[in-house]
Amino acid sequence: MAQNVIYLQSDSSFFPCNSPQRNTVSSMTWENHSILMEFVFLAYPSCPELRILSFVGVSLVYGLIITGNILVVLSIHTDARLCTPMYYFLGSLSGIEVCYTAVVVPHILTNTLQSEKTITLLGCATQMTFFIALGSADCFLLAVMACDRYVAICHPLQYPLLMTLTLCVHLVVASVVSGLFLSLQLVAFVFSLPFCQTQDIEHFFCDVPPVMHLVCAQSHIHEQSVLVAAILAIAVPFFLITTSYTFIVAAVLKIRSAAGRHRAFSTCSSHLTVVLLQYGCCAFMYLRPSSSYHPKQDQFVSLVYTLGTPLLNPLIYALRNSEMKEAIGRVLTRNCLSQNS
Repeated sequence: MAQNVIYLQSDSSFFPCNSPQRNTVSSMTWENHSILMEFVFLAYPSCPELRILSFVGVSLVYGLIITGNILVVLSIHTDARLCTPMYYFLGSLSGIEVCYTAVVVPHILTNTLQSEKTITLLGCATQMTFFIALGSADCFLLAVMACDRYVAICHPLQYPLLMTLTLCVHLVVASVVSGLFLSLQLVAFVFSLPFCQTQDIEHFFCDVPPVMHLVCAQSHIHEQSVLVAAILAIAVPFFLITTSYTFIVAAVLKIRSAAGRHRAFSTCSSHLTVVLLQYGCCAFMYLRPSSSYHPKQDQFVSLVYTLGTPLLNPLIYALRNSEMKEAIGRVLTRNCLSQNS
């Protein structure tokens, strides 16, 4: 592996990144004096038996994620009875989950079996860009789904006029584009900072907290910039979800029949469960000061929202929704019949 040294530059003078003089430099930029700079991941097990066990476990979970989410997408797009905004958003969410896991899980599987678990600077920036973009799109889309439930329950007569197919498509595209725009801004900021000579990332992939931990010139301004991006991607959508469900609960409590209240709440319970899983993990990772960074704890939480949440999403929606269960059953039956014929 090439030795990579990063220096801070001011005019014609160079100071090593770990030199005391770097604190006195007023205007600093960083320069990489190696053609290829690589990061090394340290979170993978070194024991061969554990590596094989990890590979098998992650492969199994990844296969279930892909299968479950693709089944949801196929069921929604092939069943005319599910041609409603709620199911359109659910299908879009499952499609994003497939792409979201594909950004990091294949790379995790490859590194699990390789002796050198490295990634280039460009590869790290690219992985982080798509990971943050799709994760942010996930959060935005969950907020859109909450607003959809608000209109359906609080304004049922206007719902067919307000939630048109064109509006649904625009909302999904806006969620993805907003996530990508926010991600590009954040990643450009992170990789414009000077990294110290250490190349070791105590994580499975290139996420913001472990990469920011390698930055030499960490300051209150840098921490605040990352926090602002996290607030836009997590706190603002969560506020919209909370506001929507406040009005939903107030409207449902006015329904006189117990059966009507149960039916209204049942359409929201699956979405609320997914929201709590997604936003709980994201808030723990990103809405906190860098001083509370704990590698082992963060590694576990990252596995939850990288593997656990995409796995549970189709299970939660399918198991708690009779229409989804019937639609998935019809898709599986058609596939079995076509294979037998």
